[in-house]
Amino acid sequence: MNLLLEGTITFEGDGAFYNPRMKLNRDIGVAMARSLGVSDYLDALSASGIRGLRMAKEGGIKKVVLNDISPRACELIARNAARNELEGLEVCNCDANVLMHSRHFEAVDLDPFGSPSPFLSAAASSARSYLFITATDTAPLCGAHLSSGIRKYMARPLNTDYHREMGARVLLGLAARELARVDKAMQPLLTHATQHYLRTYLRVCKGAALADRCLQEMGYLEHCFRCGSFHLLAEPRPEGRCRACNEATTLAGPLWLGKIQEQEVIGPALEQLQGNRPAEKLLDSCAREIDAPMYYDHHSICERLNLTPGKIEVLLDDLRSRGWRASRTHFCGVGIKTDAPLREVEAAMIGAGGGQNL
Repeated sequence: MNLLLEGTITFEGDGAFYNPRMKLNRDIGVAMARSLGVSDYLDALSASGIRGLRMAKEGGIKKVVLNDISPRACELIARNAARNELEGLEVCNCDANVLMHSRHFEAVDLDPFGSPSPFLSAAASSARSYLFITATDTAPLCGAHLSSGIRKYMARPLNTDYHREMGARVLLGLAARELARVDKAMQPLLTHATQHYLRTYLRVCKGAALADRCLQEMGYLEHCFRCGSFHLLAEPRPEGRCRACNEATTLAGPLWLGKIQEQEVIGPALEQLQGNRPAEKLLDSCAREIDAPMYYDHHSICERLNLTPGKIEVLLDDLRSRGWRASRTHFCGVGIKTDAPLREVEAAMIGAGGGQNL
């Protein structure tokens, strides 16, 4: 028998899909659920069940339902629950969409193999207070597979320097629209791109007026592939020409343009992760990000301007001294998140000595 250990759970790894590369995802998920005080939780696509089992034992959740369409997976989950002396868990052998359309849970967690899109409508109906979503189909979300992204997410993504945040905001945009269909609004609490996946934690609120207000955070983005500048739009009415270089532009969207991180929520989750350095580092970076959609790639700008890259912190300080907000971003190690337009970033880069002509 092949026994594995993750967190405080000992479990059989044979007989259902288990991805050890997603441990960080699950570590953060447990911390978020515990800090939010979740008491009623559905792991809609359980597979090996490790996520739901950890939620029950480490997350302090009183009622945990683990569901999978595979009878073999459900048998494995039941054995692993018994091995870890977890009583009161409910194991369901159902189609996830059927289960979510028929029952409601305080928190619904979607962690599919691939796109969460086929499950979002049912999850939006089922979730009373929280909706947690993982997406591993980053190529369609980020614009690398454009047609697939349009089909699955009913939005046009673009493969830009800021493609990782583009994918996150496409995913959030679909979630906002699916929730609005059932008179619900969302508030993103934590959103991160890690390795091969995107993950977001949403607070869900009921009410048509709230849903209408939430949809006002949706919008579009006009991007110039020549100089890398972008402009946010409330409606799909692009000017068609770049404001910086007059090149033809491309429209992306609809996208979520509202906040994607809530520092007041991330802070308590961080306290739950003490000693877990990778998770602490990621959440700390998310908490420090300013509220500004998308980012600039420092090295990409330097290459285009024929400059030697300088220290990003010096550039950020210079932008702040000019009256702009600026921070680093977890989405990209050389990313610059700011409300300044590209021309201001370029001026600050040169003015701060952030690069010398090659």
